[in-house]
Amino acid sequence: MRHKVAIVGSGNVGATTAHWIASKELADVVLIDIIEGVPQGKGLDLLEAMPIEKRDSSVLGTQDYADTANSDVVVITAGMPRKPGMSRDDLLNINHKIIRDVIEKAIHYSPNSILIVVSNPLDAMAQAAYKLSGFSRKRVIGMAGVLDSARFRTFIAQELKVSVENVTAFVLGGHGDTMVPLPRYSTVAGIPITELLDGKTIERLVQRTRDGGAEIVKYLKTGSAYYAPSAAVTEMVEAILKDKKKILPCAAYLQGEYGLEGLFVGVPCKLGAGGIDQIIEIKLLPEEKAALEKSATAVQELVGVIGV
Repeated sequence: MRHKVAIVGSGNVGATTAHWIASKELADVVLIDIIEGVPQGKGLDLLEAMPIEKRDSSVLGTQDYADTANSDVVVITAGMPRKPGMSRDDLLNINHKIIRDVIEKAIHYSPNSILIVVSNPLDAMAQAAYKLSGFSRKRVIGMAGVLDSARFRTFIAQELKVSVENVTAFVLGGHGDTMVPLPRYSTVAGIPITELLDGKTIERLVQRTRDGGAEIVKYLKTGSAYYAPSAAVTEMVEAILKDKKKILPCAAYLQGEYGLEGLFVGVPCKLGAGGIDQIIEIKLLPEEKAALEKSATAVQELVGVIGV
């Protein structure tokens, strides 16, 4: 039986995620959106690309959640971007309302699915999805760390002029200014970057990673990143559908891990067929732990606004 992935939101991130998943033949894809015609058009366009790609993935665009029934994974990209004059709290409350509607409909038709939340603010929306769905924490995952780590890996590879395949990196914490890239656990062919780069260079790369999304927004002016975010979602989907037991940094609901309780925070997770198979606890230096706690405090402020 073929796998099925529902993607809620047919904007750039949602549609490009559908593209990656279909072109890798990971699953049949249902692209759903409230905007009439957009998911249908993008879905049909993608479907017509499959003969060229030599892939038998089905892609369907729809407004009807019934078409998403029995999805193995539901990817949630729906949400409103922040507009001029809109406060952070306004954005939070609007997107919380959107998430509430999406979760109710999605889990009605796919009660056994795994939820991957991409909507911003990421950590708060993942927490909302977890509380609204009633799913176990294994089945609600936020996408942030894979993207942030990919950005860090990109900058490390550029700096050292090495293949990105040689570079591993870990970024913990919330998705935003307080994220915690960990140079000690970031390596090139197994060699920690702390042995290959000086402290000033590492700090510059760390800061560029924190500013990664803003840097792209500055160039685009009227939009935000979508190629790398959608590729990050796809890596998570592949790990789940293929039961790869792959360790990836994801936003997970912590219950005592890293000394944090009742909050979605980015940590290393082993992903498999059941979602999060295991949360990996790594030893942190006091300054790293303090940075993670500061990041968690920022997340706590966001979830406090929406009461989840």
